[in-house]
Amino acid sequence: MIKRSFILPAILISLTLWVLVSLGFWQLDRADQKRQIESTIISAQQAPAILVNDLKELLDKEHYQVLLKGSYDTHKQFIYDNQIVNATAGYYVLTPFLLNSSDSAILVNRGFVPWYNNRDKLADIKVSSVETTIKVKLIKPIQRIELKTHKLDKKFPIIIQSLNLKKLSELSTYQIIPMIAQLDVEQKNGFFRKWKPFYGSVDKHLGYATQWFLMALVLSIIAIYLLVKNRKD
Repeated sequence: MIKRSFILPAILISLTLWVLVSLGFWQLDRADQKRQIESTIISAQQAPAILVNDLKELLDKEHYQVLLKGSYDTHKQFIYDNQIVNATAGYYVLTPFLLNSSDSAILVNRGFVPWYNNRDKLADIKVSSVETTIKVKLIKPIQRIELKTHKLDKKFPIIIQSLNLKKLSELSTYQIIPMIAQLDVEQKNGFFRKWKPFYGSVDKHLGYATQWFLMALVLSIIAIYLLVKNRKD
């Protein structure tokens, strides 16, 4: 027979077990959701690149490779500073690409350039403004958190610390599309490009689920031990 003094600890243990198991199944559900997202993204990345002229369609093409027709504006480029590639500090060159099908522009990330310990000298980033067709992969920009307000110089090329597209639109006088176009590695007019492939977080959620279930298992063993000991006493 269970002692009255053991009832409250038993209730607390049962509630804790319920929470741990619930967290484990929640992480499994998250893993399933991320697996579906990952499958969609991988499918998009493997699709052949097609020419996109419609602006609305362009906004729906995140993770896709597409062809864009228009021209670069070599006079209004941005230097996206504080980037690390292969343990080397440098910057990305972001060049507005004016789309023939609209009055808007998209920022093309033409690749990485190291500073080589000389922040006073930029690489030659000039590019032809002749109409051309480029192959890119589209991603949604992530605005970095700035630890302190960075005053932007209005003289191009402008060094930036984050992708505040509203501010960049004001500086460039273009309506910049809320997408970043990563220039394909086989395209000319680019710098070092080794774009990171998409890595889903399915394994992370499965790992968390395993941890919660293991904790529930350990607690169950402890509970059984205490129950047996309580009955013997």
